[in-house]
Order: sequence, then C-alpha cells, then structure tokens
Amino acid sequence: MIKIGSALLVDQGSGLVRTGWLKALAEDIAQLRAEGREVLIVSSGAIAVGRRSLHLEPGRMRLDEKQAAAAAGQIELAHAYRTVMADHAINVAQLLLTLDDSENRRRYLNARNCLETLLRLGVIPVINENDTVTTQEIRFGDNDRLAARVAQMACADALILLSDIDGLYTADPHRDPEARFIPTVTALTPEIAAMAGAALTPHGTGGMVTKLLAARICMDAGCAMAIAPGKDDHALRLLRQGGRQTWFLPAEEPRTARKAWISGALKAEGTLWVDDGAARALAAGSSLLPPGVRTVEGDFQRGAAVRVVGLDGSPLAKGLIAYPSDEARLLVGHRSGDIEALLGYRGREELIHRDDLVLDSRFRHRDEDGEGHRS
Repeated sequence: MIKIGSALLVDQGSGLVRTGWLKALAEDIAQLRAEGREVLIVSSGAIAVGRRSLHLEPGRMRLDEKQAAAAAGQIELAHAYRTVMADHAINVAQLLLTLDDSENRRRYLNARNCLETLLRLGVIPVINENDTVTTQEIRFGDNDRLAARVAQMACADALILLSDIDGLYTADPHRDPEARFIPTVTALTPEIAAMAGAALTPHGTGGMVTKLLAARICMDAGCAMAIAPGKDDHALRLLRQGGRQTWFLPAEEPRTARKAWISGALKAEGTLWVDDGAARALAAGSSLLPPGVRTVEGDFQRGAAVRVVGLDGSPLAKGLIAYPSDEARLLVGHRSGDIEALLGYRGREELIHRDDLVLDSRFRHRDEDGEGHRS
C-alpha cells in the first residue's frame, strides 16, 4: 500500500499534477502487479489542485474554501490516475473516506468489502480523504493516519509513506549536524517518540508526529510501515534497490493482530447457537454459514462482535457478523442460496467470514485432543 503526499504529486508553484512523476510511479506499480502483488494507493493533493482550478487567491484559505477546492481537485486527481494507469491496462477506482469510516463498525465493514471486491476484480483503489465533509482532518492534513487505518482495514502487509523526507532521525538533520539516521524501528519507545519533536497524542500534528502515529496504528495491526523519499521519479524502484528509508516492523502478522483485536478488544453484543456440524466446520477453518445456526440472541448491528456457542452452551468462537440481528434471525437454518429471497437483496453467503472469526482457545484445544463436537 502506498501513500502519496501532496508535495510529491502536485507542483507547488503551478498547482498542476506532476504528470511525469506520476507516469514513472505508474510504471513502478505495474511492475509490482506483474509480480503478483496487490496495490492500494492513498493520495493527497486534491486541495492543492483544486485551488488552482478555482482561481483561489494565494495565502491561507477558509475551511469552506478548502472544502470547495477539494471537491474540484478530486475530479482532476481521479482523471490523472486513470490516465497514467490506463497505459498499463490497469483500472482504478476512487474511494473517499474519513478516519471515522474506519472507527464506525458498520461503515468499516462496508468500506472493507468494497476494497476486497475491487482487489478481487484487479482494480487499484485510489483512496482520498473526504475533505468536503471533514473538519478537524482537513485542518491538520491527517492522510498519514488515514492511510494507516486503511492498511489496517485491508490487512495490508506493508504501507509505504512516500514523502519529502527520507526517514526518521534522532534529531532534525537540517538543524543538528550530529543527527543520526534510524533505518529500523521495532518498538515505539519514548526515545523514538521524542525524535518527532512533539508528544504522540491522538490529536498530534506535524509531519513526523503524524507519521509516528501512523506507524503505531500499523504496528498494532501487524503491518510494516516505511517512511521513504518520493520526490524523484521511480521512487518505488529506488526504494526496492536499497534507497534510504526507515522501516517500522511489527511483532505480528496482519491477520494475527486483527484476530487478537477481535478476540480481546471487542465486547460481544449477541450470541449465535450452532449445531454440531457447524462446530466441526469452524474447527476445520470454515466460515459460519446460515444452515448451521439454530438460534440468534441479542440485538446488534451489522459488524458487531458476537459469541458463537454450541448447543450445550460451550464457547466455540467470537467474530464480526455480516448481518444485523433481525436479518440474521431470518436466515437461521436456511441455505446461503436463499438469502436474496429472504432479505430482498443479495448479501454475503457467510454470517461470519472466517477472516472475521476467532476460535475460542478452549474449543480449539478440545478439538485438538479429539474431544470436540461429534454427531
């Protein structure tokens, strides 16, 4: 996953997209795709481009002017990405998100499902912050943290922040000739945080502060993150050839960290009682399908955490459910092929997808010992 800063994408003097630079980046991305890698892009630059097209005066803009500039600039940015990627027969799609879209469970699932579908169809999502409706984010330029949240949402292996700086130093290298470059970070210690020059609070601002806050989100999600220079053409190629960069390395893989979050951080809002066949399927690593569910308890929304228990009440798993409680009750015992007829729309086949499901350790151990559910 790649995050592109406004200073890289837009010429600061003319306000025009740096087309040559973007074409070179598209070549690098096409090479990654040829190697079988999935690529997502988080892009800044809409306000800078829109400011020029709306002929807004130089200097500080009011919030409403920034929002108007963002609305105008999004169209130009989307066209620029589509044009350069078309040279490599790559389709792109634009998603406009805010940080809140990653924190509201229902919108989170909607956005994640859209990302997964686009990637499955071979499309590169180009994600921008929805500056026309945000307030705090538009003032502080929070695309670093937005990129980290999207990386978490997509279970990305790595996020690369292309920037006008080449990594993390012990001090500002422009002011301190003895500042040392830090190539690798494995833990965000107080010493590392101090290198940003400000406290790492949730509302922290400033170039390196927001990057370290993004690193914290990524590392907690099991995603590696790099701060790398991006001003030159073929920035990704240079990065892969050993160019200077700082990597923030997590202790866990993305899916391991995600499942730990589901298991430990989320409170269950309901309970699904399942039969022995469903229990065996869960133990084998399958998703939870409607036919194996006997009862739905509780009132919850789509994306809520729910417990899964056997008919004897023994704990089996915990997961994020794809349907609200009223719809889940309608699906109990039915085949997945009946969903459209029952609900009036074509929903997901699974009540809980296996990627959103964590087996209870007691159930896992019972199954390993041969004491799991049998018919």
